[in-house]
Amino acid sequence: MTTIMTDALTVQDFNQRGAAAAPNRKFYGETLLDLARRDPRIVCLTADLTLSTETDLFRDALPERFHQVGIAEANMVGLAGGMARSGEIPFVHSFCVFATRRCYDQIAMQVAYPNLNVKVVGVIPGLTTMLGVSHQAIDDIALMRALPNMTVIEPSNAAAVPAAVRAAAAHDGPVYLRLKRADGTETGMVEQEGALPLGKLRLLRAPGEGLILACGLMVEQALLAADLLAAEGIAVGVADVPTLKPLDPGIAELAAGLKAVVTAENHSIIGGLGSAVAELLMEQGVRAGFARVGVRDVFAEGGTTPYLFERYGLTAAAIARSYREARERAGG
Repeated sequence: MTTIMTDALTVQDFNQRGAAAAPNRKFYGETLLDLARRDPRIVCLTADLTLSTETDLFRDALPERFHQVGIAEANMVGLAGGMARSGEIPFVHSFCVFATRRCYDQIAMQVAYPNLNVKVVGVIPGLTTMLGVSHQAIDDIALMRALPNMTVIEPSNAAAVPAAVRAAAAHDGPVYLRLKRADGTETGMVEQEGALPLGKLRLLRAPGEGLILACGLMVEQALLAADLLAAEGIAVGVADVPTLKPLDPGIAELAAGLKAVVTAENHSIIGGLGSAVAELLMEQGVRAGFARVGVRDVFAEGGTTPYLFERYGLTAAAIARSYREARERAGG
C-alpha cells in the first residue's frame, strides 16, 4: 500500500521565496479569523492558495468552516453562491487575476446577479509579481466595476487591510477586495485609523492648486509625487480612494476650480480609477487639466515591483510629470 504525503501536494507560499525570507504579519488572515470567531456565518474558501492568501490561520483555527476546493475557481464561486443562499457569508480567495477573469461569468451569474453576500478576495494586484502576464491583474477593477451590485475595495497598504476587511464583511452584498499582502518591502505605510466608510475617499493632504487621487500601492507614490512638486513650489493635494465602486461623489466638488487632477493606479488606465474619475468629472461639468497614471493599455512582463513600476510609469516621478503636463494643457 502506497502512502501519499499530503504536504507534498500543497502549493507552498511562493510569494516569499527562499529560506531566509522573514515572516511578515498577516494583516488579512488575522482580521478574517477575528471576524469569523465573532460571526459563525463566515466561511472561508480557497483555490489551492492557502498560504499565499493568509487563510492558513483560518484553516488551523476553524477547520470545519474552511473549504479547500483546489484549482477550480469557477466551482469555488458556485459553491459560495449556494452557501450565501443558505445564510453563510463566504469569503473566496485566489490571486486577483484568477479570482476575477478566470471565473467572471460565475461571479456575474451566481453572485452579482442574485446580489448575494459573497466576498471575492484577490491578492497580487497589478504589477506586483515576478510571474509575468499570466499572474498580473491589470483589468480586474474594470471587470468588477462593470458588474451591477458589486462593491470594489482596494486598501492602500497592508496596514490598511484590517479596516477594509471589516468594511467588506459589514456590507450586505457582493464585494471584491483587492489586496497587496505584506511582504517585508513596505516603506512609509499610511496607517488606516478607524472604520473605512464605503464610498468615501480619505483626504491625506488638502488640495492646493491641484489634486492627485490614488488607490492601492499608488497612494504612497502619490504622496512622494506631491513632495516632488512641492519642492518646485507646486502645492497639490493627495487623496486615497479605497472604494473604487461606489466612487465618492464628493470628488467632483473637491476637484472643482483646481488647475489639474491626476489619478494613479496599479492597473490599466482603461476602466479603473482613472476612468471612474473622468466619468464623474465630465458628468458633473468639472473642467480641469486631467491625466491618468497606470498601465497604458499594454501587457507587462515578469520582474520585481520596483522594476515594473519604473518601466511602466507607475512611479512618483511619473505622477509628478503627468501633473505638470496636465497643468500645462489646462493653461496653468
